Amino acid sequence: MDLQRPEQPKVEPGLSATRASTRPVHPHFDAARSTVPAWRTPVIGGSHPDPSVCRVGEDYYLVCSSFEYFPGVPVLHSRDLVRWRQIGNVLDRPGQVRLPPDAPASRGVHGPTLRHDGARFRLIATNPSAGGNFLVTADRVDGRWSDPVPVDLPGVAPDLAWDERGDCWCTTSEGHVARIDPDTGTVLEGPWRLWDARYPRAPRLHRMGEWWYLFEHGTARVLARSRTPRGPFEPAPDDLGPACGVGGAGRADVVATPDGAWWLVLPGTRAHPSGFHAFGQEVFLAPVRLEDGWPVVGEAPAPVEDQPWQVRDDFDEFVLAPWWISPRERRTGSWSLTERPGWLTLRATGDTLDRPGGTFVGRRLRHPDSRVSVRVDAGAPVRAGLSIRRDEAHHYDFEVVPGRVDVVARIGPVRQVVASRTTRPGPLTLTVVTRTTDLVPPSFVRPTDGPAGVEPAGPDTLAFYVDDDPGPLAELDGRYLSDEVATGPSGRVAGMYVTRGVAAFDWFDYRGSG
Repeated sequence: MDLQRPEQPKVEPGLSATRASTRPVHPHFDAARSTVPAWRTPVIGGSHPDPSVCRVGEDYYLVCSSFEYFPGVPVLHSRDLVRWRQIGNVLDRPGQVRLPPDAPASRGVHGPTLRHDGARFRLIATNPSAGGNFLVTADRVDGRWSDPVPVDLPGVAPDLAWDERGDCWCTTSEGHVARIDPDTGTVLEGPWRLWDARYPRAPRLHRMGEWWYLFEHGTARVLARSRTPRGPFEPAPDDLGPACGVGGAGRADVVATPDGAWWLVLPGTRAHPSGFHAFGQEVFLAPVRLEDGWPVVGEAPAPVEDQPWQVRDDFDEFVLAPWWISPRERRTGSWSLTERPGWLTLRATGDTLDRPGGTFVGRRLRHPDSRVSVRVDAGAPVRAGLSIRRDEAHHYDFEVVPGRVDVVARIGPVRQVVASRTTRPGPLTLTVVTRTTDLVPPSFVRPTDGPAGVEPAGPDTLAFYVDDDPGPLAELDGRYLSDEVATGPSGRVAGMYVTRGVAAFDWFDYRGSG
């Protein structure tokens, strides 16, 4: 199987290729200028932490943590482990997932494991707000998933595995293993400690040949092996560890191809000279080979150069596409695709994005260099626009209010309008361009401002444009929307929002590279 990255589609399947391909690229967005190292390009860019993958026939399916966002646990599909497309969400009904308003960012639903037992898809994960570990099942991975059933086991980030007798085994972050009923979640036997020699973090059990291998979260390495899930386990050699070259590796998963090769799917971060990372944990791929009976992780393959990537939604359907997400919930009546056909209408449910409860519909950003544009019709009295969000305390808002548009920065305890411009009545096009070249100092706000003697050291610069203005209204340092400042792996999300009145959005257009 050739795992070099093929040419990416110019338009994501399921969206409008005709209208997207005829819209010119913003003059200030140049995909070819990206300086982000491409030698470790992820196979899934943007925040997709804790990936779990399984294969059914020729098809691969992957899920990841969704934390505070609804719908929860996105499902992606691939035929080659390289090109992935989101096809649904596991938790897409309010009754399946409870995320209270006080659920912190980068918390919530996490640590999922997806498996197919030969008849049905099964997923186990953790939601601390709803009692801990839970199980759901489905006949089709992109179909209707069951309501959750609890699994009474200690720890988080549970794993599922089946032995040759058909027994289902569950391991958790506290290093316990138990035999469970995968339909009811009932613990049938155990739990007991997997291995007393070391405390394994969020372990996963994988059977490869005649051995069961214990993989550890945080290192993507094998700790031990046993002939059965019950143990006893023997420790791995001291020099056995990952050599994939991916930084920040987290909870990985292993999958076999139809020809018998093994691959490691793992979360990680792309190295950046600034030391800041904007996207949380992305998904990387590395080969696994057996040496002297032990799995050894090899160098992650270097994909060919990325092609420019484009996605556009003209809101011509009757339901929102599966990649649209909202913090914690999406209230009934807060959005509509039928109230104004061909537009997404949003209605305010809260008066600010600085606290939970506001109306926000966005999608995960996936590229270091990108351009996000929306066409918004916001009359008086309305406060609405386009936000680049990490959490309630870290977001940049491009906000339309009667008679003007503002660029608003929320950084920790500070909320500041950094630039304003008067506008005409009627729809406006708002564009945010993120670039990794020609960076601005952190004190640089408007194009007419002179640098204040502070050396640029952030990962990128975000520039804000209104309609076809030749210059940006403001330019802001991207470090304040990074993993290191806004703690947690949720990553950046670009979204449309309303915090007063009702606004309608004609389209959402996103282009990226890197």
